[in-house]
Parts: sequence; structure tokens; C-alpha cells
Amino acid sequence: MTAQRRYGLPWRGEEVARAAEAAGFAAFTSGEFVDHEAYSILTEMAMGSRQAQVGPGIAYAFARTPYAHAAGIRSAWRHAPGRVFLALGSGAFKINRDWFGVDADRPVARMADLVGAIRAWLHAENGQPVRHDGEFYRIDASVGAPVLGRIEVPILVGGFNRLMATTAARAADGIIGHGLFTQSWWDEVIRPAMAKGAADAERQDPALEHGWVITAIDDDDPERAIEDARRMIAFYLTVKTYDPYVEHHGWTGQVAAIREAFSARDTRSMARAVTDDMLEAIAVCGTTADGRAALARRAGSLPGDVAFLAPPSFMVSERRGRGYAMASLALVDPPAPPDPSE
Repeated sequence: MTAQRRYGLPWRGEEVARAAEAAGFAAFTSGEFVDHEAYSILTEMAMGSRQAQVGPGIAYAFARTPYAHAAGIRSAWRHAPGRVFLALGSGAFKINRDWFGVDADRPVARMADLVGAIRAWLHAENGQPVRHDGEFYRIDASVGAPVLGRIEVPILVGGFNRLMATTAARAADGIIGHGLFTQSWWDEVIRPAMAKGAADAERQDPALEHGWVITAIDDDDPERAIEDARRMIAFYLTVKTYDPYVEHHGWTGQVAAIREAFSARDTRSMARAVTDDMLEAIAVCGTTADGRAALARRAGSLPGDVAFLAPPSFMVSERRGRGYAMASLALVDPPAPPDPSE
């Protein structure tokens, strides 16, 4: 973990990016879904920012070949050399099978192999063959054009549970945490797993910690912001992949109510099922003063390197999401002015 945490935002366009960089935000990221694709947004981020780090967070790992991931990264690198990172997420098994039509069995081992194969392409020198001989990915490519050259791009893994968190520190450069992460989940599950992965790899440098933090700030209507945060938490917890997390926190009753309401498409009851203790442990929401207090109180529950203050997206319009992004800029102290004596 670094000595000073930095803050970032999910990408909300160049106008928000200019304001965020001026406010001291140090990174931008984006997820992906059926209506927004990671690498096209990455290029937009690279061209629309000036000094911040930019990267997918996450790109669906198994939906693309190692070649496709690396080519997307190299394309963005031309616009933002030295500022690009890559975060990969395995995605749910059913999404890989039914949406993407790809194999996703043994996702932990597959992810580790994919990271190595992507690195083979990113570290490829001109005039040298690109080779990787893994269990899932085998590459033996001679590229007859002067388009390569080694680039150093941090690769992160979206690890929710122990095994993937271990892989994030063992095979990749670190982790990108989910917006649901609490201090208990970081300290009792994720960080010990990463420590094991780092020891297995005998790595000398600490593994990176990036992560999303559900953040909804609105001084004019804080109750609506709190409701949006509750609804976002509830929507995430409809996924059974997170059951070990739910059991760890003792939230099985609340989550059963959430899932019952979700089956009935009752989003209001979903939000009501998120109890105050859940909200306090997971989200930063309410007024600006509430949000600043929550960030101070939850210092240990935030990722150590980059915390992306992420507006809720479930049942939240693009316009309201941009408003939340702009409001979150006031949560972070602005950068100190330069010392004229230096």
C-alpha cells in the first residue's frame, strides 16, 4: 500500500475530467457492458485527459484474446504514454458461456495464464518473436512490421474472493476491488490473500490496490442520493457469486429480502432491505459533509493506491450520474499550490 492514497473517477467525459484533474483526481476508469466497450472508452479517456492514469476497470477478460487486449492497450498508449493500466475481470460463468460464447472453466488458472499471455504481447520487442506457452493460451507470432517495442503497463485483476485475490498479487500487478468491499472484507479476506500471492511470487514490490467506492453526494437532495446508493448495493447483491461475502458479514436475511424484491422487480423494496449498517460499511453518500466524514472514517476500507469514487448506475440517469461525479470532487482536498521557493 502506498503512503498516500489517490482518488479517481469512472469516466464521465472530457468536461468532468478537466474539472477532476484540476481538483487533484489522479485516475479515470470505466467498466463495460452491452452498451459500452472498454477499449473504445479507454482511447477516449487517453485523449480527453492530460496527466491522470487511464484504464479499463474492468475489461471482460475471456471475451477477448490476449492479442486483442494488448492491441487495445497499445492503441491507447500512443495517446497517453506511461499513463495506461489494464484491469481484467473474469465475468460470471453464465455471461461467458451465454453472452460471449467462450470457455470460462477454471477462471482463476485461466486468468493467471491470460495475464502472462497479454504481457508477452506488451513486452514484445521489434524483430523478436512473441511467445507464450501456457495451459490455456499458446502464442508463437512473428510480426513482420515495426510496430512493437516493450511497454510497461500495470495489469490488475478484479478479485472478489480469496483465490482470485491471491492470483491478482501472484500473477498480476495487483487488484481492483469491487464497490461492495468493506474494511472487514479488505482486512480479513482480500489483503491476507494478496499477501499469500505476493509471497508465492516472491515479489519485492507491494501489489497495487485499486478499487471502486459507491459514492452518491447531493447537497440539495441527500435523501435521494442515499436511496440511489442503497439501490446500487441491493442490485449488486442479487448476484449469488457474492454469497461468501454476504455470509462473512452476517447479511443473509437482508440479502434474501433484496433478492425477493428483485424477483418482483420492486426496486423500492430492494433499497429498503439495505440496512443502515450495510450502507455505512459500503457507501459514501448524503451531503458533502457526510461524504467527507465517511471517507475519513473509512480510511482502512478504501483501496490503498487508487479509490474510484463511483456514482451509482442502477436506475440512475446519465445526467444524474454526472451530477454525482461532479459533486464528489468536493470530497477530496485540492492539490497544494506549488512552492514558489522551489
